Amino acid sequence: MTLDRRLMAEWLGTFSLLATVIGSGIMADRLADGNVAIALLGNTIPTGAILVVLITVFGPISGAHFNPAVTLSFALRREITPGDAGLYVAVQVFGGIVGVLAAHVMFEHPLLDPSTTARTGLGQWAAEFVATFGLVGTILACLKARPQAVPMAVGLYITAAYWFTSSTSFANPAVTIARGFSDTFAGIAPADVAAFIAVQLVAAVLATWFFGWLLNETEEDVA
Repeated sequence: MTLDRRLMAEWLGTFSLLATVIGSGIMADRLADGNVAIALLGNTIPTGAILVVLITVFGPISGAHFNPAVTLSFALRREITPGDAGLYVAVQVFGGIVGVLAAHVMFEHPLLDPSTTARTGLGQWAAEFVATFGLVGTILACLKARPQAVPMAVGLYITAAYWFTSSTSFANPAVTIARGFSDTFAGIAPADVAAFIAVQLVAAVLATWFFGWLLNETEEDVA
């Protein structure tokens, strides 16, 4: 696929992911009548489901990263050039932000509304490390053992991680940045974004190295 098509796939996929995350979060919060568990469930199911769809649709075009941490992992494995990786990250972040704004328009929420939801502290950072490490590991292991299972595996992993991590598994720097623009159920205060991203990127690097070793890949594959 040409670079422009790959970038459009990454933009549109990340746009769709964030429109789903924020839109389902708003809908769930409005319908849950104050029950946070029900609201979280209403946010979780659409997110996991759309990931299966988006990875299935856009995987053959761009690899369906939709996530700078995943792009970093593939760059470390030399499966994407540094230049293309930088462009991937740029369109992922831009697509995510536009997806948030689209959700705001659909639900008649203020268009520009930075989040006030604090997400900080050791527990949250540890959760983001675990979530991102596991996500990258899921992708790399599935690609080696059963590539056709990646869409379902990623969707199911994120569905589970929403519930077993205290941070509700952002596991994605583009998602983290975009959710800072939304003072809704799925938001994160802009002041807390940088720490989340730092932990996610460290987890992606370590997961790339660890699963490269675990899966018995050559040094050249993970250098």
